[in-house]
Amino acid sequence: MDKPFHLFELTKELIDDFRSRDYEAHFHDFEELIIITQGSLEHFIDFKKEVLEAPVACYVSMGKMHKLIPEKDLRGWVINYKTAFIPDSKLSFYSNFATSTNIPLSGGTCINQFIALCQIINTEYNREVVDHLTIQHLLGGLVAMIDAERKRRSPADNVTTASQVITFNNFLKILEENYHCNEGVAFYANKLNMSGRNLNIVCQNNFRKSVSEIIETRKLVEAKRMLLYTDKTVSEIGYDLGYNEKSYFTRVFHTKMEVTPSRFREMTRAIIS
Repeated sequence: MDKPFHLFELTKELIDDFRSRDYEAHFHDFEELIIITQGSLEHFIDFKKEVLEAPVACYVSMGKMHKLIPEKDLRGWVINYKTAFIPDSKLSFYSNFATSTNIPLSGGTCINQFIALCQIINTEYNREVVDHLTIQHLLGGLVAMIDAERKRRSPADNVTTASQVITFNNFLKILEENYHCNEGVAFYANKLNMSGRNLNIVCQNNFRKSVSEIIETRKLVEAKRMLLYTDKTVSEIGYDLGYNEKSYFTRVFHTKMEVTPSRFREMTRAIIS
């Protein structure tokens, strides 16, 4: 994508055209945000299928392989943007620790607000002289609204305090610096001066995943990147991510992805070529 930002509406004409063509799985060099306001689609992402029903927001981070199969009644908006356009996006930050980022949206007034904001962004985008700073602020507001909706939709948020949010974000920052090491829950809990049990509670309240699950997911995200973008062997990648044995790394990867690391590399590179 040459432009820093692109937006288009999922109209009946566009969906009919999309359904008439044979689109293959592909990769992006940009971030993609899909706001589904009506209907549904099948989404294949990193060899896993999920069905998205309106209203929902789907975030696809740069470098993930995916394919969309829309139903004929699908309506909404698709927003593409370079990472540097919204550099501090929480959606981008959290995507390193989650296999997919889908946020159900509330109906009624809530979805109408999303539609209205997308329409405002579209108006700005189609001006003769595009003011990208204005679009940047509007898109930042849209991303903030999606994150706020994520928090409201989480049952655990009723017991999440401000201090827990700070602790959780500090944990993710420490994990980002150490995920390649062979460290478990106790290591991160000690870094945060708390017990492993309390850190698990914080993670469940904020992300609905245990500490171990978040650690493994971060390793998995990096493993897929390395399999795709480097020529390192499976053993080397496993070792770089703190797995002392190739067989254990392969077993963990296969459990999460339902394919071996070698098969994942083979399939993704075949798609690219």
